[in-house]
Amino acid sequence: MTAYRYDGTFAGFLTCAWDALESDTQPAAFLLPDDGGILWEERTPAADPERAKRLYAALAKRVSPAFQKLIARGFLTCLPEKELALLTLIRRGLQEGDRVRLDLSDPVMAKVNLALTKMWTEWDHLKGFIRFSDLDGVLVGEIEPKNRVLPLLASHFAARYSGERIVLYDRTHHEAFVCDRGKWKLIPADDFRMGPAGETERSYRAMWRKYYQTIAIEGRTNPKCQSTHMPKRYRHVMTEFLTDEEMEKSLPGQAPAGSLRQGGSDSPPALHS
Repeated sequence: MTAYRYDGTFAGFLTCAWDALESDTQPAAFLLPDDGGILWEERTPAADPERAKRLYAALAKRVSPAFQKLIARGFLTCLPEKELALLTLIRRGLQEGDRVRLDLSDPVMAKVNLALTKMWTEWDHLKGFIRFSDLDGVLVGEIEPKNRVLPLLASHFAARYSGERIVLYDRTHHEAFVCDRGKWKLIPADDFRMGPAGETERSYRAMWRKYYQTIAIEGRTNPKCQSTHMPKRYRHVMTEFLTDEEMEKSLPGQAPAGSLRQGGSDSPPALHS
């Protein structure tokens, strides 16, 4: 049995997929750098951008552009052992063509489609539930998603607030979307804190909380219905449920305000069309 250990990037995954296809290897697992050791033989091919690009292009040329996009977006989901599922689809797609994507009776395809549906639901919710604070002319917000939806949200907010400067931090995947008037990128962000707000921003937060507290009709309060329209798992990063102190405090073990470890990004291409 063989396991692939890779760096967690899309290019790294496609490099492993290339190696598995070339060597006709059927891996038992994919491991990240921090995962513990196993008893199986490990293969650790270094991420090769050139091979990754060639395989990614082949998915569109030999299967279909829709299949290529499915693999890229499937990599952003929180599906357990997603790499094994995606490798299975890549192998079959290159052999059988696009009918693999259309075979909804296939258990692997059904599993990936379900994961994609859940990811798009989370993406749609977050478009409405994200709260930004104006900090010295920069709109700053935080999310804690299950799926890696930040690359998908990036183009939406870059277009919606094309004249603004934006920072949106993903606590789960430790990356930040940084946008300056429509031009944006994703950067690794191990450490992040929103930082203190000015008096104007604090007054807007107070008005927003007051609005939320008074808009409901007390005698017709329906917590179950409210949870349906505003799921509880998003509320810990929403202004109306937090005090200023809770919004601005550091997360456990993190550095002072505004600390971002600069670097590049690795997002699957062709995600936004």
